[in-house]
Amino acid sequence: MLNRRQILALAGLPAGAMLPRAALAAWPERPLRLVVPYAAGGNIDVVSRLLAPRLSERLGQSVVVDNRPGAGGSLGAEQVARATPDGYTVLAGSNGPITVNPLVQARLPYEPLRDFMPVALVNAVPLVLMVTNGTRASSIAEAVALSKAQPGSFTTGTPGAGSTAHLTLELFNSATGASLVHVPYRGGGAIVPDFIAGNIHAMFTEFSTALPLHKDGKGRILAIASARRSPLLPEVPTFIEAGLPGFTAASYCGLLVPRATPGPVVAALRDAVAATTADPAIRAKLEEMGSEVASGAEQTPEGFTRFLERQAGDAKRAADLAGIKPE
Repeated sequence: MLNRRQILALAGLPAGAMLPRAALAAWPERPLRLVVPYAAGGNIDVVSRLLAPRLSERLGQSVVVDNRPGAGGSLGAEQVARATPDGYTVLAGSNGPITVNPLVQARLPYEPLRDFMPVALVNAVPLVLMVTNGTRASSIAEAVALSKAQPGSFTTGTPGAGSTAHLTLELFNSATGASLVHVPYRGGGAIVPDFIAGNIHAMFTEFSTALPLHKDGKGRILAIASARRSPLLPEVPTFIEAGLPGFTAASYCGLLVPRATPGPVVAALRDAVAATTADPAIRAKLEEMGSEVASGAEQTPEGFTRFLERQAGDAKRAADLAGIKPE
């Protein structure tokens, strides 16, 4: 239930977004639906199912994970954007439906920062550049040199055309002058068999996908696109250390609700997320997956909004470099 502090929180939101006082006092009085706009088993689904039981404990009502895959995440996102703004329908948002799809889908049925209210960023999984054992490169500099020496042959897989990894590859080529040839797959897991077989030279993918391969000696991570080295693999440098200032990229997960959701309800959800990720057990599980847990500032509507604006700007720049147009 909302307490007085939560009712007063976010008071700067439009008064027209407020529910009747009786409804606010009772919220939540029935289960919440957490929409995951992807099939079960992926990173966003795993994070959502990790969070849901603890959010239920904090809010005093069940939080039910509802997978609604389709159209690169846009189908589930649209359902949330069009839902009644009462706090009972929440989106587990990520790069696809929030920052990438506006650049690749010409008839997107919603506008992310117009139709959604960001609640809190939960976590981010950095991307990495990983090479096969048969690729003669042990550093970013060597990979760049090799691609330049063999133009058009340094094949690099990503989870798909227009994916965050694809856009990151384009930014990397632009920043370094490298000639990594993009090979799109249908999801991160689909790259792995070809990668292990040596049918491609490298892949840009999530750290969580690459980490077990690296540890098993089935490839080498050359750099991680985070601000700091990962404690799970402290010997691997960041792209920044490899000579690319500010080069960071990640797949993120955060909660969003329909834009007109009342401020006190948004505040209650925000508090529940912050309390959940502060739980040492939850935090440890997220970090074991290769995640970076969001900072306190990012776990606010204002901080998450700024994060999304930066993500959208980076994605737009990469899409322009790659010549990607909405279709």
